[in-house]
Amino acid sequence: MKTLTQYKKDIKDAMDLVSAVTAKAATENRDLTVDEVNSIKDLNASIKKTQDMVSALEESEILNAAMNKPADPVTVEKRPALSLQMADKEKFRTIGEQMFAVMKAGMPGGHADPRLFNAATGLGETVPSDGGFLVQQDFSNELLEQVYQTGILAPRCRRMQISGNSNSIKINGVDETSRASTRFGGVVGYWKDEAAQKTASKPKFRQIELNLKKLIGLCYATDELLQDATALESFIRKAFPAEFGFLLDDAIINGTGAGQPLGILNAGCLVSVAKEAGQKADTLVWENVVKMYARLFAQSRNNAVWLINQNVEPQLMQMSMAVGTGGVPVYMPAGGASQSPYATLFGRPVIAIEQCQTLGDKGDIIFADLGGYILAEKGGIQSDMSIHVQFLYDESVFRFVMRVDGQPERASALTPYKGSDTLSHFVTLDARA
Repeated sequence: MKTLTQYKKDIKDAMDLVSAVTAKAATENRDLTVDEVNSIKDLNASIKKTQDMVSALEESEILNAAMNKPADPVTVEKRPALSLQMADKEKFRTIGEQMFAVMKAGMPGGHADPRLFNAATGLGETVPSDGGFLVQQDFSNELLEQVYQTGILAPRCRRMQISGNSNSIKINGVDETSRASTRFGGVVGYWKDEAAQKTASKPKFRQIELNLKKLIGLCYATDELLQDATALESFIRKAFPAEFGFLLDDAIINGTGAGQPLGILNAGCLVSVAKEAGQKADTLVWENVVKMYARLFAQSRNNAVWLINQNVEPQLMQMSMAVGTGGVPVYMPAGGASQSPYATLFGRPVIAIEQCQTLGDKGDIIFADLGGYILAEKGGIQSDMSIHVQFLYDESVFRFVMRVDGQPERASALTPYKGSDTLSHFVTLDARA
């Protein structure tokens, strides 16, 4: 009979064969043949059968280990039910040390560090491989700040904290779509003669409701990495906040509002400027930039930034403003290509981000005052750990959960007092196909 290691190798070899068949078809730019499909089916059946064998053998090993080597007893000091404070000597010194303790508690026959039961600042249950635990409060706050430090857009938004047992927040906002005849959704002032009759008016409000959504990140750690708490901490501090920061920025731009924040490009307040007559596909011209600048709230300009996809930069480098029969570069410095680009338009920073759409699509360039975007969060990062998800590859998985929601503060663009061109905190450019 084969050993457990040999069965695992058989699974890996079969998976490699499946990958080789699909890679060959992809390289030849064709669909799988009937023989190849049948071959993959046979390999998948073999993998499934071997996986069942591996699961049975591993379960036997766990049972044998539990019988021959009883788990160390867990001693948890009783504490007052309402106390949420921990003495410094009872805390983990680093998040790596806490993650290492979680990993050991999740192993068969592992010892659960009593400090894990104290890590939660609220009600929590420490069953790392099945349930979850709350990251120690000081680590939780530090990780949360790292998420915002790694993001580009989120730190510029208007952040709000949701506390207590609430999972949502309602904010009263002015319901205003036009200032042509009234302000603040209905307030009207009059010039009247003495003793003339006055006309009553009142503002109109709407409720902005933010319901917390789950942002989930996974960190895979090899068995070798898990042996070193310092290396594990370094890995988590790098991988987890960077991924959360990226996804949060993506939601601010592209979020659908369904199970995630409502992004700028899907918001009712977005202003989208039409392309120029006869403008070529996948181009950006000076007139586009001028008209976008004119559609942002004037009071927002000091806080606004230009957000672009990196493939828009060649268009900026070649952009010129017509002067007489010639033109003047508008983005390049006086020294030309020998100098660093200004990286500003109308004095506002130009920031290249991956989350903007590709050149020529709506959203490839956005002029935005992110102070007009509300981001609500609930402090504390929950995490749990599994040794089973990647057992074939000798990896454990840490899962982190952050609860957050966001949307622009305005429901629609605003028609100004004079003029018909609507204004907003967020302006983009129509597609140029």
